[in-house]
Formats: sequence, structure tokens, C-alpha cells
Amino acid sequence: QVQLVESGGGLVQPGGSLRLSCAASGINFNIYHMGWYRQAPGKQRELVARISNTGSTNYADSVKGRFTISRDNAENTVYLQMNSLKPEDTAVYYCNADRWRGITQDDYWGQGTQVTVSS
Repeated sequence: QVQLVESGGGLVQPGGSLRLSCAASGINFNIYHMGWYRQAPGKQRELVARISNTGSTNYADSVKGRFTISRDNAENTVYLQMNSLKPEDTAVYYCNADRWRGITQDDYWGQGTQVTVSS
């Protein structure tokens, strides 16, 4: 059974920092691309950051220079370090694991963790 368990969300003031973690089990973590997505109330889910199975990263323009995604293959965990947080970063953050097997995509999601940026 595949599980992605996020942690680290919470309430933080503007300008503050949070570190999200996503612990994966039930998959061969090393071969999966890992990503963080977020969904704010009334908005569509959007990509925040993604790290490939080889360590390449990409970020949404809105978080470049403030957020950093990393992975620890020994711990089957992906992280999102969020600095200089803004109220518009408020959302539920979801962890994603995906890979392609030929024409088939394996795609898994965590349950989400709430991040609220407010004074």
C-alpha cells in the first residue's frame, strides 16, 4: 500500500519560514519524481516545486528564490523549505509521487497539510 504522509504545516507570520516533509512508503522512492502542489480556497491545484528522480528541480515562478525542494532517498522523504512566506502562499500543500511505465503513469498523492500565512 502506497502512503505519502505530509507534515510540517501550520500558522506562520508573513516573512517567516516553514519546512514541509513528505514521507513515502510502499514505492521504490528512488525511481519516482516527487512534487509539491498547493490548492488555495476557490482555486485550482497548482505545481509549487518538483524534483526528478535524478535531482533536477523546477519551481513555480511565484516561489522561485524563496522555496527549495530536496529529497533524501535514504529516508524516502521529500522536503519543501519555504522562506519569506507571504499571505498568498496560504493553501493546502500536497505531496505527489509519479513515474511513467511506458504509456502508464503511476501517480500518488498525500492527504495534504495546511499552511496559513497571516499576522
